Formats: sequence, structure tokens, C-alpha cells
Amino acid sequence: MGYFLQGLTMGLAYVAPIGLQNLFVINSALAHARRRALITALIVIFFDVTLALACFFGIGALMERFQLLNMMILLAGGIIVVLIGISLLKSRPEDQAVSNAETSIAKTSIKKTICSACVVTWFNPQALIDGTMMLGAFHAALPASKGALFMIGVASASCLWFAGLTLIISISSRRFSPKLLRIINIVCGIIIIFYGIRLLFSFIQSL
Repeated sequence: MGYFLQGLTMGLAYVAPIGLQNLFVINSALAHARRRALITALIVIFFDVTLALACFFGIGALMERFQLLNMMILLAGGIIVVLIGISLLKSRPEDQAVSNAETSIAKTSIKKTICSACVVTWFNPQALIDGTMMLGAFHAALPASKGALFMIGVASASCLWFAGLTLIISISSRRFSPKLLRIINIVCGIIIIFYGIRLLFSFIQSL
């Protein structure tokens, strides 16, 4: 039980700081109905848990070893993240509500949600390397038989954080006016574009 709690607290410390994933989940909770926002949270949880597992087993070491892989992720991630930020800047709250008559649009946009969630989670080399340093260090320090308990705790933290964040934002979203939602979209968009530019700058530096 101690190793599970250790993984849980470590996982919360790992996902809690404001970053691309949290901005993505917050914006989804504000822009969509609660059911759709929870689906988005589940998608983010899936990619976050797989990232944590990859970090636990040391994928960051591969990126440090293979420069070409690192550069490809920097370039692709930077471009796609900037495009996500631009789409947020262009979006308007009144255009984001999906009515029952637009179910087909909602279904097709799930694919876009999956792609975006994958990008904001996996296409950040620094997150992969930092995650490897944090979780990989635990992998080296933990007894071999306790690694599974620790990672179950990390996965539970991801579920609790993103599902809880989605529910809290979704429940209080009715208090947000369209004007305030537009401001939030702009702020989130600018921050996400900044992340993307940082990735592209890192790519240029690595040339």
C-alpha cells in the first residue's frame, strides 16, 4: 500500500503543474457538454498513463541517444502545437456548442481530439526526458516486485486529476459568459502557441 501511495503522490506532483494537457482539458470542459468533456479527459488520461509508463521504462534515454528522433519530435510537435493554439485563437464560444442535430460533427471531431491529446502529451521531448528522470529514478530505486503498485498509483493520480479537473470546470462553466470564454480561449491559445514556439526554437538549436 505504501508503494501505491508513493506512486499516487508522485503522479499528482507530475500532472498538477499547469501545462499543455491541463490547458487542453480545461478548454474542452468549457467548450463542450459534460459527457463530451469527460470523454476528452479519458483520452488525455490514456495518453498520460502511456507516457508515464514510457518514462518509467526510460524512453527519454532513447531520445537523448538518437538525435534524429529528438529532432523529428521537436519539429512535428512544435508545428502541431502552434496550429492547436491558432485554432483556439480563432474559435468562438458560440461556435463550439454541439446540438443534438450535430451529432455527426461531434463524432468526427473525436478523431481530432485524439490526435490533439496525443500531441499535447507525447510531442514534448522535454516532458519525456524530465518524466524519465523523475519516474525512471523511481524505477531504479524500487524493488522489482513493487514497480507495478507504484505505477498503479501514478495511473490513479492521472485519473483523479484530469477527471476531477474536468468535472469542476464543467460544473462551473455555466457561470462563464461568452465574452469570458473568449478571453480564456485567447489566453490558452497564446500559452499553447508559446509552448509550440519553444519546441520549434529547440529544434532550430539542435540543427
